[in-house]
Amino acid sequence: MSKNKRKDTFLKKFSTVSIENANNNLASRCKFNFSYFTYGDNAGQNFDEWPCDKLQKFLTKLRHFSVETLEHWKVTPIGSGKKKRPVLVVYDSYPTNSDFTQPAHIPHQAKWARFRLEQGCRLIGFIIPDEYNHTNQNNTPYKFCTNTFYIVFLDENHRFYITKK
Repeated sequence: MSKNKRKDTFLKKFSTVSIENANNNLASRCKFNFSYFTYGDNAGQNFDEWPCDKLQKFLTKLRHFSVETLEHWKVTPIGSGKKKRPVLVVYDSYPTNSDFTQPAHIPHQAKWARFRLEQGCRLIGFIIPDEYNHTNQNNTPYKFCTNTFYIVFLDENHRFYITKK
């Protein structure tokens, strides 16, 4: 303790947060990566095509989603009645009934997925298959993470995976 008791009392009001605390869940929180983001040529919208209020809602949703794991969102339902579905759905493959063109720069191992944002609005991307989790990529020290969602498309009108209405 220093000799300045007022300073010491003031500083005690602030807690020290540590990633080593038992109640810290930083490692379990999902991550969003925009490095594969694509738009144009039948590939969704760019950010400047969405009005400011829609972008604000989108960023608020990302903040909300990032508090939990991707596994959490796979089992968390949204909607009501017959339209009740998980927030995050992972597909077996790229949908054949899509208005979007599959980008050639996405790894063939990608597990295509979507986050439901609101009404017909979707966030499309992919995750890494479970068998790659925590494995090094090639001869680098960098490891794959299955808790990362790689954002590829903004789908304002539910055109990535077209379903019958």
